[in-house]
Amino acid sequence: MANISVSQLKTGESLQQHVYTAKGTLLFEKGRQLTGRDLEILKAFMIGVVTVTDKKEPAAESPQGAEGAAGSSPASWVRHYEEMIQFMRKLIQTVQSSGHGFPILEVRTRLEDLLRSSTAYNPLTFSYPVRDETDYLLHHSLKVALTSYQLAQWHRLPSKDWLQVALAGLLHDIGTARVDHAILAKKDKLTDSEREEVRRHTVYGYQLLKNVPALNEGVKLAALQHHEKENGGGYPLSIKGEQIHPYAKIVAIADIFHAMTNDRAYKRASSPFVALEQLFSDAFGNLDPALVHTFINRVTSLHTGTSVRLNNGRMGEIVFLDTANPTRPWVNVSGEIVNLSQERSLYILEVLSDR
Repeated sequence: MANISVSQLKTGESLQQHVYTAKGTLLFEKGRQLTGRDLEILKAFMIGVVTVTDKKEPAAESPQGAEGAAGSSPASWVRHYEEMIQFMRKLIQTVQSSGHGFPILEVRTRLEDLLRSSTAYNPLTFSYPVRDETDYLLHHSLKVALTSYQLAQWHRLPSKDWLQVALAGLLHDIGTARVDHAILAKKDKLTDSEREEVRRHTVYGYQLLKNVPALNEGVKLAALQHHEKENGGGYPLSIKGEQIHPYAKIVAIADIFHAMTNDRAYKRASSPFVALEQLFSDAFGNLDPALVHTFINRVTSLHTGTSVRLNNGRMGEIVFLDTANPTRPWVNVSGEIVNLSQERSLYILEVLSDR
């Protein structure tokens, strides 16, 4: 490795150590190959010296690179995802017709196969075309499962809980199979009685799962409790705080995020970064603040260098993530650095690609 003045850096050189701002915020990660824009940013933050890989030494493979090599290809991942959707469609039909003989072992095996191939999954960038409301419910449940699985790991739950949390996410809305499809697909405002029927999906779900012997109790309670709130203002039981199972708290965050970022019959999808800001607001009373903090910080930390489109139509690249404002990064737009934490009228409308 070699310490070198920023003024002498050249594009293409790789950082051998993390680079931090004067305030101690991570600016660039170890292993990053510097671009011309990166050199401008280093100078803008008045970074004097950085450590780069000595050209005589081969660069060590980063953990992320090694993980990517071990993971499945994007095509393989999408195939597993599509197969799981088809299986879930048949499962819902089984529940609607009889509700007997719930194939929990097959559900678990298929979900395990999907999770093993899901290294390509990213909740901020993954999308899949959805045809109708029935399709929406299937895709929503599967994405909630994948995101809940990630959040369980990020929040350092014991590894024995990871698959169980994913199952909780997958089955959290299973009770909608017992709700009138016409109500679920209705584009107009629901009546009070219709709204109450939709809310019963939590109870229906618990009733469907409670007698499945091979299913963890937390998975069953997540179906019942994922609309409960920390302050007791949720449903169906109006319980609060520690009365809510940890699985239900995790699933609630993934459920809200994906409900906001997907088109529905009655509303357009929100930007994922707008959804994250809503989660941040909901952390005060509605959701578990520690889990929300983990989710927002881990999701946004994945995206330095990502191409995005702002709500004014302009495209740029995320160049800096301020830990104090993780949903409002700095974006390089045609050479101009836009600080979204100061430009409050602007926000990221769409994530275009990972770096």
